[in-house]
Amino acid sequence: MSPPASASDSLFGDDPVPGTPPSSQAAVVAPAWLDESLFKLGRQLPASVHLGTSSWSFPGWQDIVYSRQYTEAQLARHGLAAYSQHPVLRTVGIDRSFYQPLAIAEYARYASQVPDEFRFLVKAPSLVSDAVVRRERGAPAEDNPHFLDAAAAIDHFVGPAMEGLGIHAGPLVFQLPPLPREWTQGDARAATIERIGTMLAGLPREVNGRAPIYAVELRNPELLTPRCVRMLREHGARLCVAIHARMPPAARQSAALHAMDAAEDEGDDWRLKGPLVVRWSLASGFRYDDAKSRYAPFDRLVDPDIPSRGTLAHLIHVALKSGQPSFVIVNNKAEGCAPLSAIELARAVVG
Repeated sequence: MSPPASASDSLFGDDPVPGTPPSSQAAVVAPAWLDESLFKLGRQLPASVHLGTSSWSFPGWQDIVYSRQYTEAQLARHGLAAYSQHPVLRTVGIDRSFYQPLAIAEYARYASQVPDEFRFLVKAPSLVSDAVVRRERGAPAEDNPHFLDAAAAIDHFVGPAMEGLGIHAGPLVFQLPPLPREWTQGDARAATIERIGTMLAGLPREVNGRAPIYAVELRNPELLTPRCVRMLREHGARLCVAIHARMPPAARQSAALHAMDAAEDEGDDWRLKGPLVVRWSLASGFRYDDAKSRYAPFDRLVDPDIPSRGTLAHLIHVALKSGQPSFVIVNNKAEGCAPLSAIELARAVVG
């Protein structure tokens, strides 16, 4: 067994002081004691392969990521540093940015807790990625005037994320919630794809000396067309492979990536022209609430998805062959336990 850093190692700059109340001492989150085989797996996994989960605040990850069962609030506030010590987990999603734009200082606080090689995948705020303004329970209220607006995206997302995260900035993902039917049918579909392209064209190619990785994640399969693929290629953005019950299987989306990057004379010798970006979110045939009920407390693999795992391992190997980094984010609702899914995917890549 390889021991985690102890609480006295000052992971968070605020060591517990003997005699302080238990609630204060509980603020420090320690990583799990892991078998040496996982550390060996981490050493074997190529440095450019970034596997991780969509968040880090799940009490059910006791003995998988964390040393004991901390509360969700403790993990949300103090768990990131312990999470980032896991030998396989080299990235994590920042989902809360979707619900409200984050300030530079908030991104910087995240960046200060992780090692140099760690990266964040960040979701764009709904302010720019959702076509409608929603009521409290998610029902659409009115059209969103800032939908796919490049200026709003720069001010409320790209600028703060790149400046606050610095070297830790990974893909900046515009995940488009399911669009109304009138946006995705007939001539309107082409107009929607063009509107995505107009936003991408208005985003900066460089921020503070670093090139942002822009990716677009669709939740309307009817938008995944050759026109959309060409648009993303023209603007230097990546298709975020969205493994989700609403979208086609991973293998079909892999074919779209192939069409996006392969030259006519390459045949099967395919090379990615940019980073691989994946969000493995929801098992086929499930709604989020159904999957949550089935998989909670997210401490074991319930429904292993071998086909998706195999496709992702293949895509990661294509990225390695292409000299491109991979960023794969897994949700608990994909197979039941996101860290265990990431570990199995790492084994498939190394194996």
